[in-house]
Amino acid sequence: MTTPTAPELRNIQAIIGLERDVRERRSVLDRVTDVVSSVASSPVFLIAHLAWFSAWMTLNTLGWVTFDPYPFSLLTLAVGLEAIVLTGFVLMAQGRMTHQADKRAHLDLQINLLAEQELTAILKLQCLLAEHAGIDISGIDPRLDHMRSHTDVQRLAETIDTEMAATDTSAPGKSDAVAEAR
Repeated sequence: MTTPTAPELRNIQAIIGLERDVRERRSVLDRVTDVVSSVASSPVFLIAHLAWFSAWMTLNTLGWVTFDPYPFSLLTLAVGLEAIVLTGFVLMAQGRMTHQADKRAHLDLQINLLAEQELTAILKLQCLLAEHAGIDISGIDPRLDHMRSHTDVQRLAETIDTEMAATDTSAPGKSDAVAEAR
């Protein structure tokens, strides 16, 4: 395994710093939500619940202790309430994770746009240097003029939307659903 370069280490440290900041800025509720979601998604949680349900039904069926006879209404109530509470915790955790993923996607898009602008500027400079040196660049690549121009992000987004809509309506079975939605 090779040792990361200085720029790679800076990038890794920057990403770790961003993640640390997000973790440290969590509210008490966010921290509780993370713990509950983590516990609820563990195998121990599942096994404990299976044991609890089995013990509850066995005790109430065999007649040793019948505080909740069949059809186990009290157990059903407890499980329903637990499901409601757990669903709330999981949804809060997912909402926060979605928000964090959206922030990452916006950051990624911003960096990509800046990189595209920098590459366009470098390409323009390279072409100017080649022309200054007397090199004819017109025959190198027919796309060169297009690559040297500013990328219109809004136009690209609209084109993507149009193409995706066209693809969705041409897919088997989707054209009827898309037409009905409109």
